[in-house]
Amino acid sequence: MLIKQLSVFLENKPGTLEEALKILKQAGINIEALSLADTSEFGLLRVIVDDPDKAKAAMKAAGYTSSLNEVISAPLRQEVGSLSGIIQKISSAGINVEYMYASSSSTSGASMIIKTSDPARAMEIISML
Repeated sequence: MLIKQLSVFLENKPGTLEEALKILKQAGINIEALSLADTSEFGLLRVIVDDPDKAKAAMKAAGYTSSLNEVISAPLRQEVGSLSGIIQKISSAGINVEYMYASSSSTSGASMIIKTSDPARAMEIISML
């Protein structure tokens, strides 16, 4: 399914991740999946949350630069080659996978959060699997 992901730019120094998570907590936002990447100067926090628009507003009110992006949440079957098959179909259609990370839930199982160059087309392809 297509979902919204919140991306937040963080200064790469102690305490900034804690502060960002505290802002989301105080806004009553539940984090369902998270990825954190860094460079020497900044970090990029990517989160799937239960209320993306409210989360973005909370981060903006606190002075953080953030954006909402459309990503795919693709359920994974627990069998060898499941992820490989998804990526092969997307790549064969000429769609670039920009990044991805895992998500897990006790109710829905494992999923991959996938950012592609064409989310709508990639979702069409995945839904045919």
